[in-house]
Amino acid sequence: MLKISTNPHIQTRRNTKSIMLDVVIALIPAALFAIIFFGLEALRVIVVSVLGCVLFEFLACRYWLKVKNSINDFSAVITGLLLAYNLPSSMPSWMILVGCFMAIIVAKMCFGGLGKNIFNPALVGRVFLFISFPVQMTVWPTPHFLQLVSPDGQTGATTLRMLKSIAPEGELVAADRYSINELPSYFDMFIGNIGGCIGEISAFALLLGLGYMLWRKVISWHIPLYYIATVAALTSILYYATGDIKYLPLAHVLSGGLMLGAIFMATDYTTSPMTIKGQIIFAIGCGALTVIIRSFSAYPEGVSFAILIMNALVPLIDKFAVQRYYGEKR
Repeated sequence: MLKISTNPHIQTRRNTKSIMLDVVIALIPAALFAIIFFGLEALRVIVVSVLGCVLFEFLACRYWLKVKNSINDFSAVITGLLLAYNLPSSMPSWMILVGCFMAIIVAKMCFGGLGKNIFNPALVGRVFLFISFPVQMTVWPTPHFLQLVSPDGQTGATTLRMLKSIAPEGELVAADRYSINELPSYFDMFIGNIGGCIGEISAFALLLGLGYMLWRKVISWHIPLYYIATVAALTSILYYATGDIKYLPLAHVLSGGLMLGAIFMATDYTTSPMTIKGQIIFAIGCGALTVIIRSFSAYPEGVSFAILIMNALVPLIDKFAVQRYYGEKR
């Protein structure tokens, strides 16, 4: 018997919920390393952020949009995790909830919910908090390995801030400057024994998540590879052209939010291009903007702004990089 039905005609066991659950699993190593180095305060930030995002999505679906509740698809959990990973462990809980509101209500539900937002919700929440509460967003507690409660008042600078403020060779190191000897080792940058937002410190943990998502075929390798490679290539050019230590390529790759942004936020299905060609253009644009912001602005980090700017260009990129159908004229 011939069955007539509407598309899709090819069925698969993969759905939104299973894909989102894979992303949650991929994010677990970063959470463990955050707790290892920042203790219970990192756990508090993660729990408050996840619960806040889930609660705001539940309330928006039930009392505002009056649609079927979408919290079971784990997308709000991912937004909560990514927002938490972009915050310092000392962030007050009520400010985290403000970021959750901006991420879920403003950046996601105002556009109609999952799959309709044009900007990455977690990054919108993060940037809003950075603009609104710059002091709290730039206080970095010092990591303490396997110490659940960190000593009060111990703060330090991120690697990118040190690079931005490093004193030239032969110059006396002032209070607001750093010497090259104060830079953390590449091993510390790789494993996560550095100051920064709780989810961005360990490149090792983030690469574990990348490996899992590639194995599960949740994402393709194009955006992470081209994004990171663009940053590495441009900083290498600047470093060898100027000799300035602030352009150290490997330090730029291993520190800051580059790994977190390239692996988990630039690859967001909704806010990234559909075609491989478009994804490559998108990733190179993100990498170039990241280097420009890090190198020539007063702000030492540029990943969040770079991805949001490129999010706005995705419709244009999709139009330019549209796939040509078989038999279609050039």
